[in-house]
Amino acid sequence: MPAREGTANGASAEETANAAATASRRARPLPDSQVPRLLQQTAAWSWRILLTGLVIYLTFRLAVALRLVILPLIAALLLTALLQPAARRLRQRGLSPLLATWCMLLLALVVIAGAITLITNQIADQYQVLFAEVQRTASQIQHSLAGPPFHLNSARLQALSKDLLNYISQHKSVVAGTVLAGGKYLTEILAGLILMLFITFFLMKDGARISAWLISGMRPEAKRRMANAGDQAWRALVNYVHGTVVVAAIHAVILGVALWLLGVPLLVPLVVLVFLAAFVPIIGILVAGGLAVLVTLATKGWVAAVILLAVLIVENQIEGHLLQPFVVGRIIKLHPLAIILVLAVGAIIAGIPGAIIAVPIAAVITYAWPALRADPPDS
Repeated sequence: MPAREGTANGASAEETANAAATASRRARPLPDSQVPRLLQQTAAWSWRILLTGLVIYLTFRLAVALRLVILPLIAALLLTALLQPAARRLRQRGLSPLLATWCMLLLALVVIAGAITLITNQIADQYQVLFAEVQRTASQIQHSLAGPPFHLNSARLQALSKDLLNYISQHKSVVAGTVLAGGKYLTEILAGLILMLFITFFLMKDGARISAWLISGMRPEAKRRMANAGDQAWRALVNYVHGTVVVAAIHAVILGVALWLLGVPLLVPLVVLVFLAAFVPIIGILVAGGLAVLVTLATKGWVAAVILLAVLIVENQIEGHLLQPFVVGRIIKLHPLAIILVLAVGAIIAGIPGAIIAVPIAAVITYAWPALRADPPDS
């Protein structure tokens, strides 16, 4: 009995000591409780934002390193979004998936090859005319500069031209390096075009199976969410591409008619350039229109250039207040300021290709993210 009482007393003393230690620890303020709650939340968000930014940066660095694969893949997605609705209609009319894919892909190849042929033939045919008109315009500009307020006589202009030629001759290595770099880029573009066509073929033929395979390893709930988000993203991409094609065609027709009425040479190359530039919202049409104005100024004088500039200003207003809001704006649901910021980020990261794909990527994310978080429909 005494031994049991001693054991019980010892256990009771130990429990009392533990309880006292626990009470002391509870009474002692924890380090986190002394930090303001706002600072705790800011610190928690900060390291998460820094980690997310690091992942995004590394992802973009990897994409830039693999640009010869990434850019053709994105271009193939855009081309597939353009051609797939027509291929689907051909399938509904009884054609096999393989035959419908080949029909649309061959049609795209014919259009691309025809545009390239027209551009090269027109440049070759009108080179002499363009050179003569540029010489005539240069003579007029030289005559204008010889008078007030510039008073640049012929000898002074010839001296400036001679200095320019001397500078070019002294920097032949720079010019040669630029030519070599251009040849390298041309090789990369050709390789990218071939890869883009291969990817487009398989995306149009087996796109549904590829999408199902990508999400096949997920749990059923996650699979339904990803399928729903993928459908919304693809619908947004298709609508964006089709809307942009409509806007680009309107730009090309209006500018083509203006250039034809003014008699500006290189009509087809400029029209094709304006059509492609429309895929870079806001900035693209400004660059292409500026180049068209310069060609008009060099070949037809300042009066024709001012007329073309007025046409471009009116066209830009029509695009900003009618075409973009009703054709594209309802599709991507992005504010013009957001579009400008997205374009700037894309251009900084990947140059011109980044500016081209920035807006469709933003549109895809805008539609896919809410669909990913929402409850998917029961399958």
